[in-house]
Amino acid sequence: MSGIIIREAQPTDIDTIRQFILALADYEKLAHEVKADRETLACYLFGPRPMAEVLIAEYQDAPIGFALFFHNFSTFEGRPGLYLEDLFVQPEARGLGAGKALLARLAQLAIDRDCARLEWSVLDWNAPAIAFYRAIGARPMDEWTVQRVDGAALSALAVG
Repeated sequence: MSGIIIREAQPTDIDTIRQFILALADYEKLAHEVKADRETLACYLFGPRPMAEVLIAEYQDAPIGFALFFHNFSTFEGRPGLYLEDLFVQPEARGLGAGKALLARLAQLAIDRDCARLEWSVLDWNAPAIAFYRAIGARPMDEWTVQRVDGAALSALAVG
């Protein structure tokens, strides 16, 4: 991890964050689903009521990766947790230790904030990421399946 700097994102990082989101979406073959724009990101990351936080990984004064995360809450633990929504390191920077450095900083934040756990999801076809996560001690939650309601189904549910 020598030479990698992890810092909290600032409002001036909006374009960098958006570029990382687009690059991640492209890698995950989901670029067609990206709706986030500068204004939306600025509002929800740095506005009056931020909904998520971002860490930026830098190497030789250049941003090479990011982690976007937010708090969740475990009723069983009775404590908060951190949920890692996105972790991305530019392909040409992989192997420098930025991914591990970002996760290490998130783990330290979780401890500092008295969180019970750090969680995230990974696409089941992403073998390199899964191998990396296993190497750092992450374990799959095979008995859990993510559920989602969005778009028209979300609107219909809201009106009962």
